[in-house]
Amino acid sequence: MPPTRNSKRSQKMQEDVRAANDTASHQDQESIVEESNGEPSEQMTGVEEEGEEEVVEPEEKPEGSKMTMEERKAKLEQLKKRMALSSRANRQSLIEESAKAKITARDAARLERQRKLAEMLRTKADAEERGEDVERAKNWEYTIEENDNWEKKLARKARRADFEFHDDAHAAHRKYKKDLDLLKPNLVAYQQQKEVALGLGTGALMNFDNKSSSSQQVFSTTHEQQLAAENLYRDANTLIYGDSKPSEEAIDKVVSKINRDLDKRAKFSRKRLNEEEGDITYINEHNRVFNKKIARYYDKYTAEIRASFERGTAL
Repeated sequence: MPPTRNSKRSQKMQEDVRAANDTASHQDQESIVEESNGEPSEQMTGVEEEGEEEVVEPEEKPEGSKMTMEERKAKLEQLKKRMALSSRANRQSLIEESAKAKITARDAARLERQRKLAEMLRTKADAEERGEDVERAKNWEYTIEENDNWEKKLARKARRADFEFHDDAHAAHRKYKKDLDLLKPNLVAYQQQKEVALGLGTGALMNFDNKSSSSQQVFSTTHEQQLAAENLYRDANTLIYGDSKPSEEAIDKVVSKINRDLDKRAKFSRKRLNEEEGDITYINEHNRVFNKKIARYYDKYTAEIRASFERGTAL
């Protein structure tokens, strides 16, 4: 017999009743499990309230259940707090980075000089309060070698204090003495060549003693020593010529020295007419000096505005 409309309705009602019974039994099982685990006592909840306040997070619901309006509000407030904290942290880091970018090399050097000056004045004031001599206390920090080197430097500076032009020979001699300070000879390599030429042991000339100098004088006997001696001590009868091969480091040092001299000579002028200035922003010499003074103090604030005007994106 084919199923009628009434029989279909009765079957559907039976299925709904069966599903309701299954749901009720499932809820009863969950309640039994919760009771077996035990509810927190009032004493325990009181202890938790007395402790530090913690961020209350809404309980996670099963996938099938829906959140109530209060739970949604609590979740929204929590997300707002997190977003506010992250926004403040990002803004603080942005402020720190922008402050670091505004500090130029000149400003950093100026701040370092100010810091050293403040430390010196503070040390001087403390020494005067204790009744001590500042220079004497400061000199105790230097060794004898450092003091000797400083005195030699002052004496050399005093000898070169004559800046007047006498003749070309005097100017060339002064230039030569200046170059010697920058291009110093490699004494270690020279001592090694001399040891090979004289047939001495390694490091014999580095640890030279005047008392035992006679015992260290050894004449060249082998062919290798004779070649080394002839290469080191050349005279008019020497046939060796043009075999010196300087190291790459020595070549780079000489090239950098020559380039520095050429650059300095190209920019040198009493009136500084050859100074690189970039764009012409002045109408006369007085205005050029004034603009240079203004740029020294305000360029770090107006650089972005001037760049916007040049790009055509200024408001």
